[in-house]
Amino acid sequence: MAVKRIISPLDPGVIKTLCVGDMVSLTGRIVTGRDQVHKYLAEGGRPPIDLTGLVIYHCGPIVIEENGRWKITAAGPTTSMREEPYEAEIISRLRPGAIMGKGGMGEKTRKALKDCICVYLHATGGAAQYLAQRIVRVEAVYLTEFGQPEAMWVLDVEDLPAMVTMDSSGKSLHSYIQEESLKNLNAVYEHPFLRKGQN
Repeated sequence: MAVKRIISPLDPGVIKTLCVGDMVSLTGRIVTGRDQVHKYLAEGGRPPIDLTGLVIYHCGPIVIEENGRWKITAAGPTTSMREEPYEAEIISRLRPGAIMGKGGMGEKTRKALKDCICVYLHATGGAAQYLAQRIVRVEAVYLTEFGQPEAMWVLDVEDLPAMVTMDSSGKSLHSYIQEESLKNLNAVYEHPFLRKGQN
């Protein structure tokens, strides 16, 4: 499968071409945001930079200062469902181009992605150091009052790998897998051997 190269900020025309199952290589400017940033923004807080078209990465990076500059040493994704209470409001009001994390998101976010032309990118968990190597520069850090992992880090990345698992047409790989798993589980329990064993 060919890898699609995408650049953040993302253009709506590009976002519409991204489909569930697409592998992407992301280059450009992204921002991190975990629980505190999401709560702040969802409650009407003003973002420190324009988020239009940008990728919001669910990540609490490990950061050190080296020779007077910030360096990201680990940048693994956070479980995205933690931000489900806030994400739809943020997408609707601030219009990012993509949300990135791990594990997918729920129905409210799925609807917001469709309504606002946005996608969800799944980053590989357990690859925090590798993903940190794809960060070429720390551009800035904001909302530091939330603490280092919860602050909003503005990062320049190059060829960061991810997969589209929720697209702007309303499709969700996570929902599909959940539905298919439930169907298969029910089929197992309907097997004659198991039904017979219950008698």
